[in-house]
Amino acid sequence: MLTVIIDYDSGNLHSAEKAFQRMARETDAGQVIVSSRPEDVARADRVVLPGDGAFPACRAALAQGHAALYEALIEAVETKARPFLGICVGMQLMARMGHEYDPTPGLNWIAGEVRRITPSDPTLKVPHMGWNDLVIDRPHPVLNGIKTGEHAYFVHSYQMEMDDPTQRLAHCEYGGKITAIVGTENRIGMQFHPEKSQSTGMHLIANFLSWAP
Repeated sequence: MLTVIIDYDSGNLHSAEKAFQRMARETDAGQVIVSSRPEDVARADRVVLPGDGAFPACRAALAQGHAALYEALIEAVETKARPFLGICVGMQLMARMGHEYDPTPGLNWIAGEVRRITPSDPTLKVPHMGWNDLVIDRPHPVLNGIKTGEHAYFVHSYQMEMDDPTQRLAHCEYGGKITAIVGTENRIGMQFHPEKSQSTGMHLIANFLSWAP
C-alpha cells in the first residue's frame, strides 16, 4: 500500500510527511512518500494534495509548472478512483472556482467556490488562524470517531462556499459557518491542517489511510 503526498513546490511538507508516516506505521497502512514524480502518483493507492499560499499560484504550480504530475493526479483520482485527500489550499483546489485575486478555475470536484472569509462580527480578524471546534454536519468513514467539539488548527483567509450542502461534512463557527471538511465519492478535503491538529488530526489521518471508498 502506497500513499503519495504530492510535492508541487507549494509549502513545507515535512510536518505532513512525518504525521502520515507515523500513522501509517501505527495502522499498518504501508508506505508514505513525498514525491513530485508522476510515476509515483500513477502507482499510488492513495493521494494527498497539500497546499500553502494563494489559490491561483497553487493552481498554476500544479497544472502548469508540473503538467505531467497534474495529469497523473487526474488519472489517479478521476479514472482509477484512488482515495484522495486535499489539505488547506489543496482542499480549496477541489472547488469549481477560486476568487483570490483573480477568478481561477479549480479541479471542479466539489460544487462550491472559494471566497474571502467575511465574518459577521467585525472584531474577528482575517486570516482565521488558530484552534477552532469542528461541527460535524454528516457522517463519513474518514470522520469515524470524530465528534462535534473536537479541535483543529486553521490558517486561512479564504473558504469554500458550498453550492451543494450535502458535500460539506463539517464546519466551524467564525462569525458564520466556515467550511472545514468536504467530501464526495473517493475525494475528501480538509481546510485545516490535520498534521498540526494533534490527536484529532492524527485520528483523521489514520481514518483516511484505512478508507476504502
